[in-house]
Amino acid sequence: MTSRNQQLFDRAQHHIPGGVNSPVRAFRSVGGVPCFLERGAGARVWDADGKEYLDYVGSWGPLILGHADPEVVAAVQQAAGKGLSFGAPTEAELDMADLLCRLVPSLDMVRLVSSGTEATMSAIRLARGYTGRDLLVKFEGCYHGHSDSLLVKAGSGLLTFGHPSSSGVPADLARHTLVLPYNDPAALAEAFARHGDEIATVIVEPVAGNMNLVLPSREFILLLRELTARHGAVLIFDEVMTGFRVGLGSAQGLFGITPDLSAFGKVVGGGMPLAAFGGRRDIMEKIAPLGPVYQAGTLSGNPVAVAAGLVTLKRVQAPGFYESLTARTRELCEGLTAAARKHGVKFCAQNVGGMFGLYFAESCPDSYEEVLACDKEAFNRFFHALLAAGHYFAPSAFEAGFVSAAHTQADIAATLAAAEAWFAAR
Repeated sequence: MTSRNQQLFDRAQHHIPGGVNSPVRAFRSVGGVPCFLERGAGARVWDADGKEYLDYVGSWGPLILGHADPEVVAAVQQAAGKGLSFGAPTEAELDMADLLCRLVPSLDMVRLVSSGTEATMSAIRLARGYTGRDLLVKFEGCYHGHSDSLLVKAGSGLLTFGHPSSSGVPADLARHTLVLPYNDPAALAEAFARHGDEIATVIVEPVAGNMNLVLPSREFILLLRELTARHGAVLIFDEVMTGFRVGLGSAQGLFGITPDLSAFGKVVGGGMPLAAFGGRRDIMEKIAPLGPVYQAGTLSGNPVAVAAGLVTLKRVQAPGFYESLTARTRELCEGLTAAARKHGVKFCAQNVGGMFGLYFAESCPDSYEEVLACDKEAFNRFFHALLAAGHYFAPSAFEAGFVSAAHTQADIAATLAAAEAWFAAR
């Protein structure tokens, strides 16, 4: 008998390209039929066949409190009862802006938007408008949304300009993007030596999460700040994934770095479509209606999304919240690594706060090339074995995973037992 998941996927492909509304959901990287999820509660989700899973995706990071948190749901219901959208200012937007600026010292002013792509796209436009320069520097393996300027991959040489990585992106636009290797201070220094007076902005995931989790070296992250300041370029931290996920001060708080602009999403919306970008007052005052850089959005600061975000950001400020979340995530990573090594499997894992990476390799990678060298086929087999056992990890070897405050020690123990059984059977 055909599963309900298969029936829905077959139906989906008639009117939705690839049967999904975001590519990684299609399971193309790991193979098989995607899970069509019907509901979630705490650390668990249930699919269309009624199968229950412990969830380590968490809507790709936003659900730091777990699924359908009662306080978040109540706030959303209350806000929705007053109106779904106004296209006019609301007091809740002010509360959110004040809170973000209080929690993140680099933020003097913020603008609310509806998605991480909007936040990074707008921050880059603002940086170009502020500096009067065109050249954007990004890093191979980092993902900052799907705006044209960012769908560019490395050229054929270390310091050649990028070329489009998606059809529909003009080559003329891609020539304004310079793509460098992540975690390579020498390449970064050479890029500024050659192009320093042309570079408008450097955008970076301070902890990479879209080529799996890759930590920056201290030398690399400090040099980013030093060179951008010296050459008058705007440093943008893309904290859409790391913001309030790796700590209350986000990645910039962990590393003690003050970027000029930052982009936030995911956790700030508590599972609803909400994002923000902000930073230095002199830069932010270049945004319309104060300045010449245009940005707008009918649903920006949506009151229902803001309500979810405010509750989430209130809860993560509780004493010990991040210490507990970090410890639980570390327990998962260390347990998986120990189980694999016990059975002679090349495997390692690491975490920052509630964010983690799994790698079928001898050591944790620190570059895009090292991520690509991991055993992808081993990951795919691991993914399907754990999925069958009721443990839902990201369906790609190139995505970070997430633990929520709703995950218990018993949940982690159950996942470790399932993983060890697979490692032992290899």
